[in-house]
Amino acid sequence: MPLAATADLLAAAAAARRGLPAFNVISLEHAEAIADGAERVGTAAVLQISQNAVRYHGGRLLPLARACAEVAAAARVPLSLHLDHVEDLDLLHAAPGAGFSSAMYDASRLPHDDNVKSTAEAAAWAHRHGLHLEAELGRVGGKDGEPPLSPHAPGARTDPAEAARYVADTGVDALAVAVGSSHAMTTRTAALDHALIARLAAASPVPLVLHGSSGVPDEELAAGIAAGLVKVNIGTALNTAFTPAVRRHLAEDERVTDPRRYLAAGRAAMAEAVARLAALVSSSGSR
Repeated sequence: MPLAATADLLAAAAAARRGLPAFNVISLEHAEAIADGAERVGTAAVLQISQNAVRYHGGRLLPLARACAEVAAAARVPLSLHLDHVEDLDLLHAAPGAGFSSAMYDASRLPHDDNVKSTAEAAAWAHRHGLHLEAELGRVGGKDGEPPLSPHAPGARTDPAEAARYVADTGVDALAVAVGSSHAMTTRTAALDHALIARLAAASPVPLVLHGSSGVPDEELAAGIAAGLVKVNIGTALNTAFTPAVRRHLAEDERVTDPRRYLAAGRAAMAEAVARLAALVSSSGSR
């Protein structure tokens, strides 16, 4: 199937009042597992490569991006490519030529006025080059090893009025909001602020994005989508499926040396996690 455009997948999900699952890719096994899991439940999905993943691959974007594009082209469901948490403008500028239809430009660490200025410039550039741009307002903690933010910390929640101004001032196409989740959670204990999500959805003219979804229980995710979330980013949940499966395989056969054996076990476990979460996200949301 031809590579889908994230903007089209987002628009279709928003119109149907359901979520769009977006899964982080670190290796080829991740991409294959995402395609497999999405096919099992017959739903569209987004393959996301983060700036950290690019750094892991020696700063080279094209090898993993082209592999993901080939996986998407062979899939029986629509899949798009998204470049996530980009802080490096050179990397953002490489996205269109590498097959990405969308990117998330992350200026959330900057002071607010600098965030607005930098993001507006990035959005203007992205639109000139056919790229759908997502940004973040508020702070979703847990990124790069930082601790989760206290719910009462400054910037720990996105303000609806400020969100409306931010979208108007920057021209972004989607907005990641801070509503109670945190990056890199390995336990599913996060509680979302559903009333805030509904207020943000009413205030924002663009789709809302939830980062840090791996730490959110099923019922909380479903309620969050019903309240107005559209794109749901999932990363750590794939790794917490992959790593124990690899460990089990190696423990069961200490003589194994062929990495295909244990990587296949990890890939299969990730595909199961993708199928379950993609079904949950894409079927939720009677708002």
